[in-house]
Amino acid sequence: MKINSAILQGAEFLKTRYISSANLDSEILMAKVINKDRKFILLNPNQKLTSLDFINFKKLIKKRSLREPVAYLINKKFFWNSEFFVTKDTLIPRPDTETLIDCILNYCDNKNKLSILDIGIGSGCILLSILKEKKNFLGSGIDISKEALNTCKINAINLGLINRLKLFKTDVDKFIIGKYDLIVSNPPYINKNKIRYLDRDVVNYEPLIALNGGLDGLSEIRKVINKSSELIKKNGKFILEIGFDQRNKVINLLKRKGFYINSIKKDLANNDRCIVCTKI
Repeated sequence: MKINSAILQGAEFLKTRYISSANLDSEILMAKVINKDRKFILLNPNQKLTSLDFINFKKLIKKRSLREPVAYLINKKFFWNSEFFVTKDTLIPRPDTETLIDCILNYCDNKNKLSILDIGIGSGCILLSILKEKKNFLGSGIDISKEALNTCKINAINLGLINRLKLFKTDVDKFIIGKYDLIVSNPPYINKNKIRYLDRDVVNYEPLIALNGGLDGLSEIRKVINKSSELIKKNGKFILEIGFDQRNKVINLLKRKGFYINSIKKDLANNDRCIVCTKI
């Protein structure tokens, strides 16, 4: 079978399963199977597939039809200016989280050297994106998941940043190392009772430990704010991703811990997405 025929067949099957991105997903999965990029398959639609490649392609299409995210099927996701290795042990980097990168870079515009802590580093997409942009910055990351830290380490090596990164396996409550100019975090902030209403792509495949914010969605945010107030230097910046409906509650938590609110940034859907504040 030719590449193009297989892609069309895959896309049609995905459409019967109500996958809105069926055509794109089919192309990406084909590129994965033949170890080429999308440009190649678009320029060589009549190239014949081997029987083994077609079998492997159908397996991936079947998995996608069951809502397994494409990023997990191909083990990569583009975020900011880099491609990141991802596994089921980490959340898939999302465009909305790039709002944090914008906030950090705006703050760091005239800074020459900063020490940054990422609480709940996951794949490393936030901290590593900053370190790649700022050659003199140093980063530390903590996560409770050994597997997530291994994924982050792979990304740091791939991006040539491992020498400027320290990783620690720990719960945020127990971390006591260092004082930081900047702390950033995208903690779990989804109400425990609302997780089951998320898209199947998310709730059935992404790590629940990285989504579950407790009964009010704020249990992990509280821990992050409390520890950040201890680890951050005076006048240091704290940049926190939040849920779209958590703005006022989180602001109150921050103020109680001695943070001055600088600004609230909105995401691509115009929802409140991150809070920028200063330790006073």
